[in-house]
Amino acid sequence: MSKSNTLENSILELLFKATSIANIADNATTAPNTNLYVALHTADPGETGNQSTSECTYSPYARVSVARSASGWTVVANVASPLANIDFATCSAGSETATWFSVGMSITGATAILYRGSISPTVSISAGVIPRITTATTITED
Repeated sequence: MSKSNTLENSILELLFKATSIANIADNATTAPNTNLYVALHTADPGETGNQSTSECTYSPYARVSVARSASGWTVVANVASPLANIDFATCSAGSETATWFSVGMSITGATAILYRGSISPTVSISAGVIPRITTATTITED
């Protein structure tokens, strides 16, 4: 079974841009999230993991918020991408390699992953490095 391309695109629009799906899903809840949070991981957090699973720990790493709107994401033909590069804090201490990223709904904690994907090429993080997810990064609903 598979969803139609129209529904796949609509799901991405709902999650990334807060665009309602007529007669099915509405973003007008009491307090809808206005941001999504992107995390970096040193390994695949897997389908049973959460945003804390294998999350980067370099100093002063933190998840990055991206507006849940057309100013934060673009959605075209069932593919979502950040509208601007997502820059993480410059590493001042620690060394690790980011191989995966995830998108979730909280700035901290063991929160659910909405989408995850591998980073290619991987990002070697050490002092002075600014880890970046570029606008070429894609999330496909299919």
